[in-house]
Amino acid sequence: MSTLINRHQLEVPAELAHFIDHDVLPGLPVSAEDFWRGFSDLLTQYHSKNQRLLAERDRLQHQIDQWHRDHPGPIADAPAYQRFLEELGYIQADPGAVAIDTDRIDAEIAHQAGPQLVVPVMNARYALNAANARYGSLYDALYGTDAIDDDDGAERTGAYNPKRGAKVIQFAKRFLDHIAPLSLGSHQGAVGYTIDRGQLMVHLNDGTVTTLQHPQTLIGCAGEQNTLSALVLKHNELHVIVEFDRKHPVGSQDPAGIKDLVLESALTTILDFEDSIAAVDAEDKVMAYRNLLGIFKGTLSETVQKGSTRIERRLNPDRQYLSLNDQPLRLPGRSLLFIRNVGHLMTTPAILVRDQDGVLQEAYEGLVDAMITTAIAQHDVLGHSPFQNSRAGSIYIVKPKMHGPAEVAFCNEVFGHVERVLKLNPHTVKIGIMDEERRTSVNLRACIQAAQQRVAFINTGFLDRTGDEIHTAMHAGAVIRKHEMRSSPWLTAYEKLNVWAGLSCGLMGRAQIGKGMWAMPDLMKAMLEQKIAHPTAGANTAWVPSPTAATLHALHYHQVHVASIQQQMLARLNQEPIQQWRQQLLTVPVAQSASWSDVEKQEEVDNNVQGILGYVVRWVEQGIGCSKVPDIRNVGLMEDRATLRISSQHLANWLAHGVISADQVRESFNRMASVVDQQNATDPTYRPMVGRQGTSPAFQAALDLVFKGQSQPNGYTEPLLHAWRLRAKATRH
Repeated sequence: MSTLINRHQLEVPAELAHFIDHDVLPGLPVSAEDFWRGFSDLLTQYHSKNQRLLAERDRLQHQIDQWHRDHPGPIADAPAYQRFLEELGYIQADPGAVAIDTDRIDAEIAHQAGPQLVVPVMNARYALNAANARYGSLYDALYGTDAIDDDDGAERTGAYNPKRGAKVIQFAKRFLDHIAPLSLGSHQGAVGYTIDRGQLMVHLNDGTVTTLQHPQTLIGCAGEQNTLSALVLKHNELHVIVEFDRKHPVGSQDPAGIKDLVLESALTTILDFEDSIAAVDAEDKVMAYRNLLGIFKGTLSETVQKGSTRIERRLNPDRQYLSLNDQPLRLPGRSLLFIRNVGHLMTTPAILVRDQDGVLQEAYEGLVDAMITTAIAQHDVLGHSPFQNSRAGSIYIVKPKMHGPAEVAFCNEVFGHVERVLKLNPHTVKIGIMDEERRTSVNLRACIQAAQQRVAFINTGFLDRTGDEIHTAMHAGAVIRKHEMRSSPWLTAYEKLNVWAGLSCGLMGRAQIGKGMWAMPDLMKAMLEQKIAHPTAGANTAWVPSPTAATLHALHYHQVHVASIQQQMLARLNQEPIQQWRQQLLTVPVAQSASWSDVEKQEEVDNNVQGILGYVVRWVEQGIGCSKVPDIRNVGLMEDRATLRISSQHLANWLAHGVISADQVRESFNRMASVVDQQNATDPTYRPMVGRQGTSPAFQAALDLVFKGQSQPNGYTEPLLHAWRLRAKATRH
């Protein structure tokens, strides 16, 4: 146990106090005394209000549980159900005209549309890779994934396969024809590119010299006019760099000397303190905060071993080119960074607060994150890094798992306090509202209004939102199978109402409207086929699981001009069936009858149990909050706590309604433990569960998540995971 140091009414572990005093505060316009006094005031003054908000969650859930006991099954009388929720205070009156008033917003949020990464901040290498994923090689993304098929000898082999390479180049040049069409011919026939008096001249293999149909697409270049090393194109507000090098192995085989197309990819990245990390004590929190500070001060580095070569990863500099009138053209070299804090629920032993009676209790972790991460990001606002993040002078913090307008208003108030302590201008901190709880979805416009001077982002999250949907309707009956959720009426309405609420509140041109994660990083062909649905739905960002996926998903934003889609949607907002969508949103995903076959039931149990074990064993025993976890079919899925919430709540629901038995679930856990052990057999740090189920913290945690699932607050997994992770850490030390 670390030594505790007193700071006003706080008891702070020595490593955290030292980190703040010696690493975070130097250079900030606030003394250590004023910082700790303001921090203490924050954690004491807002503690009871945080408690009251959580108590309100419990009150509402208790009343809804009783209503469903009295009215079992699918909603039979939708108007009566809606009146009940309104009288309960669960549904609040729509605020009418709402227009956000957010200022100092960066172009990546306000004017560009493109992919977004979410990365665990505790992993320095991942964090650097994500921050540097602003640009990505299209050739590499195509060649190394199933986006290009293996037919006709184009397999991915150890050595370079020229047949596969030819398919990549053909794909890339079709893309060039789309974003920068020629007045005559195709880029497929180009043998050279030169610039003459500010105009691009494309030399074709039949001797023709042609130009761009839209000359404004070309905004810059590098190299000499007749021996270019790069062209800078701009299409749908996104940059594409055509790189030339006739000595390069690829460029030497290309008639025009093109070695690669580099796409502007991850416009924004969320550095995550929440679902994708396992931070349960001061040691973990300091590691996460230290990485964040290294990013925002530009000092973070990580050495990576590739074969016999050691590579030091650091933040990328900006990209330097010349405009067509020979003026410097600088493009940001890094993704614009958000920070995701934790929600309102959890407390943390990283800081203890002394109440009015002198009793020490854990501080609310969301309040701790609010103060410390804002202070860290203030170094960027003050220009303490050679790698500027926000050129508009803002700090972007995503706030997850808020339930309704009162909790958003609380968040807004908390950041106001933080700004005053740190001497930041009001509303420097912008917030992202994650629309992933049912009470937020049904009151989203009121939530936006509650922080209308801070909102920079809203998004949908299928997994958490489904977990909350199941828990809210826990006593209504047996919910439908998980794969059926994606086509259920409430989910369709949820996705539509999210975009409608954002546009109707003025987010277009001022904030992001985002969509959820593509969870299968190895299935890029399927992603290219399906994820275009997000920009066509009016979302100007969507989550992807890797830098490679970001580069491929960027192709969708060249196919779809999201701003035009949003303008079209705005023009017909008054004609949309909003009331019908709201009614659909309030349906519950309960089956008319639990008439599944024994095979279907077992299939559902095994699928959920394997997913739970595969994720929990890494979280509890290795402290890994997000990783590619094989599912029951051995398809790698990027899993975090949101996945765990839906799986555990689904089983808890079926147990509650007698669809399955406790013995059936335990049998599946024992059988799936062997499957998960085999899937992790090549990991030298992995401890098998089979043979030690009674003592394995991971196995016991997984059982708890299901068998105690009904009693968990809103179905969240954090309380049980944290308790078991702390127990696992204690046995290791």
